[in-house]
Amino acid sequence: MGEQQRTSSEQPPPPPQPKSISPYGPARSTVQGAPLTKEEVEQCNDFFKASLYLSLGMIYLRSNPLLTTPLDKSHFKARLLGHFGSAPGQIFTYMHFNRLIKKYDLDAIFISGPGHGAPAVLSQAYLEGTYSEVYPECSEDEEGLRKFFKQFSFPGGIGSHATPETPGSLHEGGELGYSISHAFGAVFDNPDLIAVTMVGDGEAETGPLATSWHSTKFLNPITDGAVLPILHLNGYKINNPTILARISHDELESLFRGYGYQPYFVEGDDVESMHQAMAATLEHCVLEIRKFQQQARTTGKAFRPMWPVVILRSPKGWTGPRKINGGLDYLEGYWRSHQVPLTDVHKNPEQFALLESWMRSYEPERLFIANGGRISSSLRQALCPTGNRRMSANPVANGGMLQKPLRMPDFRDYALGVDHPAETLSASMSNMARFLRDIISLNPNNFRLFGPDETESNKLGTVYEVAQKVWMGEYFPEDLNGGNLATEGRVMEMLSEHTCEGWLEGYLLSGRHGLLNSYEPFIHVIDSMVNQHCKWLEKSLEVSWRHPIPSLNILLTAVVWRQDHNGFTHQDPGFLDVVANKSPEVVRIYLPPDGNCLLSVTDHCLRSRNYVNVIVADKQPHLQFLSMADAIVHCTKGIGIWPGFSSCPAGSAPDVVMASCGDISTQESLAAISLLLDHFPALKIRCVNVVDLFKLISHEEHPHGLTNAEYEAIFTGDKPVVFNFHSYPWLVYRLIHGRKNAGGVVVRGYKEKGNIDTPLELAIRNGTDRFSLAMEAIDRLSEAGGVLEGKGGEARELLRNEQVRCQMRAFEEGVDPVEVTGWVWPSERRGLWSERKH
Repeated sequence: MGEQQRTSSEQPPPPPQPKSISPYGPARSTVQGAPLTKEEVEQCNDFFKASLYLSLGMIYLRSNPLLTTPLDKSHFKARLLGHFGSAPGQIFTYMHFNRLIKKYDLDAIFISGPGHGAPAVLSQAYLEGTYSEVYPECSEDEEGLRKFFKQFSFPGGIGSHATPETPGSLHEGGELGYSISHAFGAVFDNPDLIAVTMVGDGEAETGPLATSWHSTKFLNPITDGAVLPILHLNGYKINNPTILARISHDELESLFRGYGYQPYFVEGDDVESMHQAMAATLEHCVLEIRKFQQQARTTGKAFRPMWPVVILRSPKGWTGPRKINGGLDYLEGYWRSHQVPLTDVHKNPEQFALLESWMRSYEPERLFIANGGRISSSLRQALCPTGNRRMSANPVANGGMLQKPLRMPDFRDYALGVDHPAETLSASMSNMARFLRDIISLNPNNFRLFGPDETESNKLGTVYEVAQKVWMGEYFPEDLNGGNLATEGRVMEMLSEHTCEGWLEGYLLSGRHGLLNSYEPFIHVIDSMVNQHCKWLEKSLEVSWRHPIPSLNILLTAVVWRQDHNGFTHQDPGFLDVVANKSPEVVRIYLPPDGNCLLSVTDHCLRSRNYVNVIVADKQPHLQFLSMADAIVHCTKGIGIWPGFSSCPAGSAPDVVMASCGDISTQESLAAISLLLDHFPALKIRCVNVVDLFKLISHEEHPHGLTNAEYEAIFTGDKPVVFNFHSYPWLVYRLIHGRKNAGGVVVRGYKEKGNIDTPLELAIRNGTDRFSLAMEAIDRLSEAGGVLEGKGGEARELLRNEQVRCQMRAFEEGVDPVEVTGWVWPSERRGLWSERKH
């Protein structure tokens, strides 16, 4: 029979109503349950109030911290700074996770992603007692609390982010987008650690944060810990709605399922029901994490589960006044609560009265005054973990406490043979890969190599002999044919420089070691990330209880002078300028001229602490200049005269100094010296090479800088200097500013001239080729008069003719002449090296 006909009284079922995306109302949650007793809910309420009171006090008060007398304008800070909007949601999450730390003895850290989130985490550090332990002057009494309040966002005090001065912080959050990648970096090789990570809904709109959600594809539940992200949808940024807070419930859920997460919602503003919902949800997530880890660790089979993510939707400025200014303007649940919620308390009587009543609603007299200016011991005991289980005291967030020195092979064992300087062609980077391979082998749980899909391209593929690339995604049969993929690996590759850098920073900040390798032109993608890390390191030097952490080591290759085939877009060596702007206490830049120097520099950098080290070295085969013994001496000094390539007798002044910095720049400079000696055999040339770029600056500006006497002993105080530099020439001019004879130095470097070129033609475009350098020296010597005996013009013309011929060859044949590509230091001049080496 066919379907029965519907009677007139029957109606089709109504379509399902869309789920509310309002932050208001009784709690709505994916996980149901009421795990808290009535007493526990009351304790949570009290702790929440105490935390919120501290957050407001930090923003507004410089005296009368417990409101023991009626509030007066003189109690306010003259300049109100800080952000309240995200504090309630962050506090709410932190305190509820504390319950689970106590119940399950968890090892956890808290990462505050929302911008200016310090009031939340500082309040927790103070209530847990950690803050007073590391800063005894901020004691747990009225006077200590006054100092705690006053110092916040105050000259001579602390900032509004989770800065290095913040106990329990390894992520400042000054620049948004890195909370998730830092969290994953911290849990790699930390199998028992959970990183509770608050992601602001404004932060979630950044590119780095969006790519970092994919980090679960690289998380091994056997060897690594877990990240529990809490996406905090409080709805607003500074003055705009946030995207994820204004899309449908279903779309948001689908988004996170697509990322590979199981989303759990907790939504509403009714505090008591929200306590129950959050308690139930976080406990469910912890048990899920433990279940996944136990399954993988029991079976020995790593897999990628749908890791939990909590989506917390609560009002911005939660528990604050809903409206202000006579009921005309929204505050709670709106953008006005993002920063200082009541901005005119100094002059507006209504706001003044509203602030006092708001702060008193948190009952400071009951929660603090009754206990001598601190929360009660019973409340702390009920809600706060103790010792290092406190997230504000976890040593992982002070990673230098936990760091172990790398087990290092002797880099001398990887030396490249150099029988005759500048005559041996070897692949410096491929050789250094052997050194990295053995470092990885000796440190299977303490070192990782990071890079955006370029490890093989950068000639570091030898590391795959001992460790593969981590891959928790699906596998195809062809992956066995050179894919180098494994669920347990030491190489971390994802085509997001932001995510790779974030992982590495989190790994270092939690006490481990690593290196990032990247194409030189695209390291600019993370300029601002490196900038933020430099600031973290510099400020950490001022915090007595912060232990030094392993250095951030960045290896730049596929350099500008060998990006001739990729074209103009791939030609940019300007990252060095970015790094050179940072504090001299924390940045170092090295440009090793050959393979043995690269080994020496890499060994030094990997052993160092609290620096950002940048190493620039090309990946193609190049001439080798120094034996290992000579390389160690040269790198130890950082700068030096190369007697073997100089024609200036010992004890006499040179006619000209030919200086270089960078492997390819050095080779062209040596070729220029050879050309000059072809034309002027009696010319007294001094060859100078720079490895440590900061040797050029004054010792008063950088600890590696030369004194004026040291500088002039190398470069002279009055002779022409032709300096061939790897990067933009303006950087060298800046570094030598103020040096004697700075005006006599001509720097050649990249001048933003490029195309699809041959290597020599690219150098000619920028004036860094051997012919241009030799002609520059002739011009400078001709200006000095007498040295060239009137023969400079003829020699210059011959050099220019040869330069043009090489250009025409490149345009016609697409390659450089063999006499250029196969150039070596002439054998008849080997005597220079043997005569002057000592």
